Amino acid sequence: MGMLSTGLFWERRDAPGSEHVRLDAQNGLYAQGVALAATPVIYSCRYELQTDPGWASVSLDVRTEGAGWARGVRLEMAAGRWRVTTSEQGDLDAALAAAGHARAGLPGIEDPDRLFGAFDVDLGCSPLTNTLPIRRLDLLHGEIGLSHRLSVAWVLVPSLEVVQADQIYTPLGGDQVRYASETFAADLTVDGDGFVVEYPGVARRVAAGVRPAAESS
Repeated sequence: MGMLSTGLFWERRDAPGSEHVRLDAQNGLYAQGVALAATPVIYSCRYELQTDPGWASVSLDVRTEGAGWARGVRLEMAAGRWRVTTSEQGDLDAALAAAGHARAGLPGIEDPDRLFGAFDVDLGCSPLTNTLPIRRLDLLHGEIGLSHRLSVAWVLVPSLEVVQADQIYTPLGGDQVRYASETFAADLTVDGDGFVVEYPGVARRVAAGVRPAAESS
């Protein structure tokens, strides 16, 4: 993959933090991003995401790091099933306890077959991954009000625990798509390419950039 042509930057609304991603979306999505946050502990989250040309997720590689700990998880689609590998250094639980929070789950998932039928990954608190079902299902051109129930591979941050989650996406017309889970719902504002501009209560996009076309000689 050469130079990535587009950059997006969001600021968090639910906690001190931000996210910057560089991406190419000419033939599916390839993206490299970094998110920073100060809760539940101070951490950085670096990720690399790949879909197929139809925007179904193919791989997600994530690493989170904080003072005295680091974790990694890789999800990779192979022969129609998710393969999940993990790494861990230091003690995230000690950092969480020092900040007054409960222990975290282990990175990854005990039985990856629980993710069977999940075509999308969802990286916790990242507005980028909401774009995956929006583009895969072409929701900006879909029937208004028709809900789509999905099974996704949800990666919790900063623990990198992976769980199967049910989510619902509903096109509302124009630049609005409703996202809902069992306990949460939000009406997302997206641009013409399906990337999130406003995620109420969670994130707001503050900048977007596209690499200028090369000048002809």
